[in-house]
Amino acid sequence: MANYRRAHVPGGTFFFTVVTHQRREILTNPGARSCLRTALREVAARRPFQIDAIVLLPDHLHTVWTLPPDDMDFPTRWRQIKAIFTRAYISEDNAEAAVSAGRARQGDRGIWQRRYYEHTVRDEADLKRCIDYLHLNPVKHQLVPRVGEWPWSTFHRYVQLGDYAPEWGGSQELFGDEWDQFE
Repeated sequence: MANYRRAHVPGGTFFFTVVTHQRREILTNPGARSCLRTALREVAARRPFQIDAIVLLPDHLHTVWTLPPDDMDFPTRWRQIKAIFTRAYISEDNAEAAVSAGRARQGDRGIWQRRYYEHTVRDEADLKRCIDYLHLNPVKHQLVPRVGEWPWSTFHRYVQLGDYAPEWGGSQELFGDEWDQFE
């Protein structure tokens, strides 16, 4: 098995991409959104973290978190979030995708991809780039022509705070090759 390296930055800020198993388009369904909201709240109550930004797309989500000082354990948080979501989602009679025999032996369910992408935010410019990318993602995937039209995003909160103009982010031309690293 590969030895994946994770950044160990206590109190760090991290960008994540988490994808559903077989890229099933389930995350924007009302029941799935409710399960995810519950999972995030339950885990944050036990193991605090701050969600700086998030966007929910049908088959994946992007989020930026900041962990408390002296805490760098985001893998446990993601494991717990995925487990709580999976139990709740399946308990509501939602179907899961088929998994390989190997994944089934390891107890995996057909809801989430096992791994996720994580990027340690290096500085304020990197944080802005990550949050811009996250908010622009529904436009990138041609789900809406303008960022403000996507309902499941912290973009609307950032507009209220004055960080973005309401009409910001309406063109796919904003995406260059530098964005490919996040997918």
